[in-house]
Amino acid sequence: SALLQISWFVIFFMLLGYRYPFLAGMVRVISLIIVLLIVNRRQNPSYKLTWAVIILAVPMVGFALYLLFGRPVMRKKDRILQDELIQMGKELVSENAKDHESLAAEDMAAARQSAYIRDKAFFPLYRRTQSEYFTMGEKLYEAMIRELEKAEHFIFLEFFIIDGGQMWESMLDVLERKAAEGVDVRLIYDAVGCINTLPARFDRELRKRGIKCEVFNPFRQIISVVLNNRDHRKIVVIDGHTAFTGGINLADEYINRKPRFGRWKDTGIMLKGEAVWNFTIMFLQMWCYIVRDVSDLVPDAAVHYTPHRYHPEAFESDGFIQPYADTPLDQESVGENVYLQIISQATRYVYIFTPYLIIDNEMMTTLCLAAKSGVDVCIVTPGIPDKKLVNQVSRAYYGQLLEAGVRIMEYRPGFVHAKCFVCDDKIATVGTINLDYRSLYLHFECGVWMYSTRAVEQVRQDAVRTIEQCLPVKKKDKKTKIPNLLGQIWVSVMRLIAPIL
Repeated sequence: SALLQISWFVIFFMLLGYRYPFLAGMVRVISLIIVLLIVNRRQNPSYKLTWAVIILAVPMVGFALYLLFGRPVMRKKDRILQDELIQMGKELVSENAKDHESLAAEDMAAARQSAYIRDKAFFPLYRRTQSEYFTMGEKLYEAMIRELEKAEHFIFLEFFIIDGGQMWESMLDVLERKAAEGVDVRLIYDAVGCINTLPARFDRELRKRGIKCEVFNPFRQIISVVLNNRDHRKIVVIDGHTAFTGGINLADEYINRKPRFGRWKDTGIMLKGEAVWNFTIMFLQMWCYIVRDVSDLVPDAAVHYTPHRYHPEAFESDGFIQPYADTPLDQESVGENVYLQIISQATRYVYIFTPYLIIDNEMMTTLCLAAKSGVDVCIVTPGIPDKKLVNQVSRAYYGQLLEAGVRIMEYRPGFVHAKCFVCDDKIATVGTINLDYRSLYLHFECGVWMYSTRAVEQVRQDAVRTIEQCLPVKKKDKKTKIPNLLGQIWVSVMRLIAPIL
């Protein structure tokens, strides 16, 4: 298992240091050099501080852990391929200048947010697209099955977790049947995300069933040193004109068929129209990277996946829609910056769904400043957590937020896995990006930014209804208090290591 391999790797370095003191001295020198290099990197300060303290405090263990989880491990040839795929994707998407002008005429602040996503994530804005928001995972799943049954040409799927059960088996039945009918069915899943849910070589089994399957960042036996960057995205693209994303993975707890942590609230969105092209490009970029073949992004090939290829009729417009991706391999934290822009430009309210609340100084400052300025900042977190340690760390941030006037509401029925922001009845984003360091800095993620769409109002209504089902956290609550010195030390340690949890 991954835990055994990590433990073996750390113990190996500790034994080396004990047996060979000279080697331990060399590691200490190397560790100091690594810390100096970390400090000078263009990374989040909290992330750098965490690694610096761990490496300097316990050099042998810190050095081993950094080799596994901290260092940039992408080889030069991989970076060259990534850069090539990004450039090919940029050449395949283009923004209608009139769409951006229309948004600017309506709301200049929103237009600046959209321009940032276009210029830094390289995915443009669209108008000719309809959106539908789903308030629970089971509703999203029903729509996914319904649309998959309509597929005639291709189906692209990309998920972090797949687990056996009713949800996956029923979806697999549709995918296998569609593949037999000649539909191009492709699936990407994350190796570490599925390490405890799928058997080894599961991809080979799917290929036998006619489904093209690739594994992101496969987990190697003996030892793997590329565990940190995972594919956390959830994407479904059908015939180029219909797409889904949101929080759900392909496992029964996400649709409340397998009870875990009370009632599981997840959300998602369906798009129909030209904006689906952004998701198609995201998927093809990841597929081409894994298979080491860029042929699907060559214009003559990519034209077969465009929205109008199998939908020649005009699409209806529904406000402004902009699907976007975030990658840990560049110097731009798109996911976090989209959130920061929404919060900082809010004038009346910002409602937020997040399963985890492990935030850096930039996010803390922005949330607190908005609340101090009179904006109703309300964060919905789980009432029943899935990870107790992570929940303890999340609660360590409650006190400062509450003092600034941020409302924190815990979902009484159970666990919230949704990742949504909605602001001032105008702007919303729905996707896969949690408010924690892994989502914001280490994972491949995606989302949909929207302005004045039907789904924006649907997100707002869902937020209002959900808040009514929540228990407000008060400043006097025990969960926000640190009772003694040991508790204070524990919380301090947890906040220090939060960036690598």
